Amino acid sequence: MSQRTYNQLWADAQLELSRLLTEELPAEPLRPEKDRVVFFQRLAMLYVRYIQIFRQLETVYDQVVHPQKRRVIRAIVDGVMGRVLELKNEMVEKEFSEYHYMDDVLHDLKLLPTDLEIPIPRYFISERNKELQERKAMLTEILKMVEDTGIPEPLMAKDMSQEEAIKIIQVLERARQGRQRAKLNVESRNMNRMYRTKDPGTAEIELASVCIQKVWRGYIQRKRAKIDREEEMIFLGMVMDPKYQVPHPTEIAAQASADLSRTKQEEYEEDYLKSVVAVTNQIRDLEAHDMSKTMKEQIRQWFIECRDATGSFPDYPDEEDGGSLLIFAEKDPQQLREEIAAKEEEDSNNKPKGKDEKKDGKKDKGKDEEEEEEAGLKMLPSAFLSDLEVGNKTFADFWKSRNELQNFNQRHEVELIKELKRADIEAEIRLQVDEQMRQELAEWKLAVDKDKGGKTKGNAKKKKGSKSGKKKKKEKDLTADRTLESLCQELVEQGLMKKANHVRLEDYMGDYSYLGTTLRQNDIEPMPSLSDVRQVLALYAILPLGSQVVHEKAPLIKAILLAGPAGVGKKMLIHAICQETGANLFDLSPLNTAGKYPGKNGLAMMLHMVFKVARLLQPSVIWIEDAEKMFYKKVPKEEKELEPKRLKKDLPKSLKLIKGEDRVLIIGTSKDPQAADIKSLCKMYSKIILIPRPDYGSRHILLKQLIKKQGGVITKALDLSSLAKISDGYTPGHMVKVIQSVVTKRRILQQANRPLTAAEFVAPLAKIDPVFQEEEEALKNWYAKTPLGKKRIKAATGNEEEAPVKGKDAKKKGKK
Repeated sequence: MSQRTYNQLWADAQLELSRLLTEELPAEPLRPEKDRVVFFQRLAMLYVRYIQIFRQLETVYDQVVHPQKRRVIRAIVDGVMGRVLELKNEMVEKEFSEYHYMDDVLHDLKLLPTDLEIPIPRYFISERNKELQERKAMLTEILKMVEDTGIPEPLMAKDMSQEEAIKIIQVLERARQGRQRAKLNVESRNMNRMYRTKDPGTAEIELASVCIQKVWRGYIQRKRAKIDREEEMIFLGMVMDPKYQVPHPTEIAAQASADLSRTKQEEYEEDYLKSVVAVTNQIRDLEAHDMSKTMKEQIRQWFIECRDATGSFPDYPDEEDGGSLLIFAEKDPQQLREEIAAKEEEDSNNKPKGKDEKKDGKKDKGKDEEEEEEAGLKMLPSAFLSDLEVGNKTFADFWKSRNELQNFNQRHEVELIKELKRADIEAEIRLQVDEQMRQELAEWKLAVDKDKGGKTKGNAKKKKGSKSGKKKKKEKDLTADRTLESLCQELVEQGLMKKANHVRLEDYMGDYSYLGTTLRQNDIEPMPSLSDVRQVLALYAILPLGSQVVHEKAPLIKAILLAGPAGVGKKMLIHAICQETGANLFDLSPLNTAGKYPGKNGLAMMLHMVFKVARLLQPSVIWIEDAEKMFYKKVPKEEKELEPKRLKKDLPKSLKLIKGEDRVLIIGTSKDPQAADIKSLCKMYSKIILIPRPDYGSRHILLKQLIKKQGGVITKALDLSSLAKISDGYTPGHMVKVIQSVVTKRRILQQANRPLTAAEFVAPLAKIDPVFQEEEEALKNWYAKTPLGKKRIKAATGNEEEAPVKGKDAKKKGKK
């Protein structure tokens, strides 16, 4: 598509965004909603609409080549991403579930389930391509060094007993005899055919011709019926036309055009950055002197006006208050003097309150909270709506009605750069002018007012600030004398830093849960589908790790636990998160850390190194496999030597040090969470995601895609529907093993004559133990004991609203 089309798509997305902003920020605040269901419906509607805007803007940002437009779109995309995460967080708090089913919203908006998929912005990887390539090269070099330094084992002939040697000889001899016997049988059959030939009579010739005609006519008729059936299915839309299965030339041309746009983006970006440097230098050379002179004249004039109005020179505004920016505000000198005096009074009055005042404040706060709760449900304050308003205003002011007929190639606009950089240079010059004018004002005061108290007060304030800064404890750097490369090398050698497998989140296949809403209406809590798991992880892990702005402002998630049976794809999801965000993978699993860095000091050093490198090379994912072992209720005898609980105390302490600016995420995986102390586990992991067995729809998709990936061909002989039905209880991991054992290289070559059938997969499936219903119910019951699960049960029984009120009443009674 052309750049004009993407500009129009951007305008449409902005129009929808402006409508949403008017709904979310009305002139009069909305009344609190008492009905929880109605309030959740409003949240769900906003959530789905924001996702549609997000999908549009992500496509626009990926293809628009204008560098200045891209900066505006990027800011809006980050804002929309953050707002989606805020709404998701609010929906979880109101419905007490990580998974939501919004069939009615999709129906009202006339959308498909695929429209709810969270898009993963391509700029997470594309804009960090060079950095990721360098990091990949560094890891590859370290891994080669580790392999080279490893001592190769000497090649030794394997010792063999006499019995084993005889057995091998017998097997080979029997195979030789079998091949010889088969060869003799073939030769004997050929000899028999040669001696049987006789001259056929006319009757036999007629019978043979009739037989051939019957077979041929039957074959032709069956072929025609098959073709008619296929044409009918294509006409009804039940089967895809084969000509559409091959990429169309138009699609190939569109893909080539998209790749060309991405190449242009890099070229235009380089030109833009060069132009920014040139324009900045030009403004600094031509206009900086005049700016400085004008500012000084205005400030001197302000000094004189204040002197004439009040009888004395004013105090110069501090840098924290904006410096001379306050002077250029449209206010009288007297008003400015009053403002500065009022601020000083506020600073002096900001002292710690007495105990009685604190108690009264707490009582008042408690009353206010109760009044709010009684009034109903309100939307939580947003950190992104103000950014979205600014972005929307920028679009409306600059780009909505801008005439770009002269800018067909969508190059940068120099005038916009001048406006932007002029303001930046003015701010730089103002700081220099403020320092000079502070000295000049002090000289004037000494000469005219002879007032020396101003400077000492300012110095005293600064000293106080510096003392308070010293009180804050800083984390000790145990490896201050070491380089990042040496730390990375040591972590790789110890197996604590690993290379992520090349898998994408879209490879984690699964179907939408179509019965979720129906089951909840009948008070049955549905198990989430694999599609739901994929969406939740995109929201909780990929979007915050990919964007620094979103991670800093959105609700902070430090640790996630993936709980589910073996083979459901927990490990694959972790590698997919690393690939989608370009994150580094660290492995602190109990089995991986066993015997490494012994003792308390060794443990502290290991955690320090891992978290230091994770912060320096952010985004980073710290993976803890078998997370339940760290919080065992009782350590099994066979695992006592491994010390699985050695990180139990120190890891939560390191977790607390993760801040909003640190894009570091801890992800634990567990196949037996019942073995852990649930209280400690839930304290460590703020988000617990239950991954179930795949349902029928997901199994059908998995079988079809995995067989194709292995090299199999899906034909009518392969009844996928029946195979998906009988594979109930089997995980994706089980399916991969079965397909790999059936669809071998030899079997792929035989497909032309003997297509794949469902019966071939039944025997290998029968040899594997499935995940039984009892295991899934046990996981479900365990999840019900987690904090969110308990809230869900209370809400279902109708006690959710009463519980907190009782607690507050109890506190009141205690106070009385």
